[in-house]
Amino acid sequence: MATIIFYQKPGCVTNARQMQALKVAGHDVIAKDILKERWGAEELRRFFDNMPIVSWFNRAAPRIKSGEVNPGAIDAPSALALMLRDPLLIRRPLIDVGSARCAGFDHELVLSLLGRKTQDDLERCSYERTGTRCPQT
Repeated sequence: MATIIFYQKPGCVTNARQMQALKVAGHDVIAKDILKERWGAEELRRFFDNMPIVSWFNRAAPRIKSGEVNPGAIDAPSALALMLRDPLLIRRPLIDVGSARCAGFDHELVLSLLGRKTQDDLERCSYERTGTRCPQT
């Protein structure tokens, strides 16, 4: 099995469910705080590979939900600069396993780690489904 570095927002119920799914699949998961990590633009960019820029963003982030940040109108350097200043904008989780990286829980890398073709609804924010608010810290 694999050792997975899992960048999460502590207290995020969805991230906790995702980590549990990886552990149940037999992987060692090392959780790191995405908000406290000292990111460099190049390092962060590697998690997004060929994803469209709009997909780099956490759609549940307060600044996106309020309309202050429009991911559809931002180029790559500007997106990275925004995320470095406000890590809540980064799509979670960021996953680093071996030489592979990805952002989000709906990628082939994650599905292969889980040993299935599709994942249960582990990508969607748990708070969105219940209509409650996620703690911002």
